Amino acid sequence: MGTDNKINEDTPLYSISSAARMLGVSVHTLRMYEHEGLLIPFKKESAHRLYSDTDIERLKCIRNAITQQKFSIPAIKTIYSLIPCWDIVNCSEEDREKCESYNGHNNPCWTYHHIDNCCSGRECRSCEVYKQYATCDRIKDAIRMKN
Repeated sequence: MGTDNKINEDTPLYSISSAARMLGVSVHTLRMYEHEGLLIPFKKESAHRLYSDTDIERLKCIRNAITQQKFSIPAIKTIYSLIPCWDIVNCSEEDREKCESYNGHNNPCWTYHHIDNCCSGRECRSCEVYKQYATCDRIKDAIRMKN
């Protein structure tokens, strides 16, 4: 967590079981969302997952999309894939040409293994694309800006 001990909305605080209880879902459901690429929990060296308040907000958005709007997980992944990550991180035209995220529409950018582009070596959990678009409102705003 770095040397700065300030607790903020991105500070990993909640165990997977605590997060599941807060959201009214099973631990298995949270692991499935992670496996599907809908979120990236913080993992301690022991591989235990921790969730921040921002992660909880992201999960609330996901749960609402599934339970209220009846979106499927592939639909949610497609919506995440529409976030214009290439504009947010200022990818060059050359990077865009070979970027699976820029050229596809099935998965969010943080699910790809970025090789030889401006996202190589970035930790997706701390990337501004992942961090900035944790709530439904922020995703909607990003898509609106592209129109």
